[in-house]
Amino acid sequence: MDEKARLALEKLLKGNSRHVDGLRKQFVVNRPELAKGQKPFAAIVCCSDSRVPPELIFDRGYGELFVVRNAGNVVDDIAIGSIEFAVEHLRVPLIFVLGHERCGAVATTFHIIKEGSKPRGKLGAIIEKIAPAVKKAQIMGGQEKEVAITENIKKTVEEIRRSEIISRSLKDGGVAIAAGKYSIKTGEVELILIEI
Repeated sequence: MDEKARLALEKLLKGNSRHVDGLRKQFVVNRPELAKGQKPFAAIVCCSDSRVPPELIFDRGYGELFVVRNAGNVVDDIAIGSIEFAVEHLRVPLIFVLGHERCGAVATTFHIIKEGSKPRGKLGAIIEKIAPAVKKAQIMGGQEKEVAITENIKKTVEEIRRSEIISRSLKDGGVAIAAGKYSIKTGEVELILIEI
């Protein structure tokens, strides 16, 4: 892993440790500096769940994280384009995919698959993205929903890696990808994978 990516991951994990311990930093907002432009050190892809705010989970301040949020931490062309922007134009050295326990989008996908029902509105696009992880978890058994959450995180990483821009940057060492699962109960982020 590139030194910048390693340092970025270290910052995230140290911030998460502060979050777990209740020792949050007091961040000062330097608006004149922020107005000049953004220089985030990581792109975070995470769930829209209101209990999972990445800036608080990683104890980071204004301008430090480039955040892409969707229910179930899934990605589509717009989300991947946003990540590509962070990699190519903002030069973030790290992409971090953050899933979380008790994910409502995964639970809803389980319910819809079990009932054989059809989701209303645009929810179907999210269900379609999560369904392969749910089906894999059902085959694997055990705590199916938690297994599906982990599989869904891995699937998101794979989709991000298929981007030509990101794939090239991974090969060149311009960016690294890591992923983790957040415990709503403890506040801790458990690393699931790190890829260079």
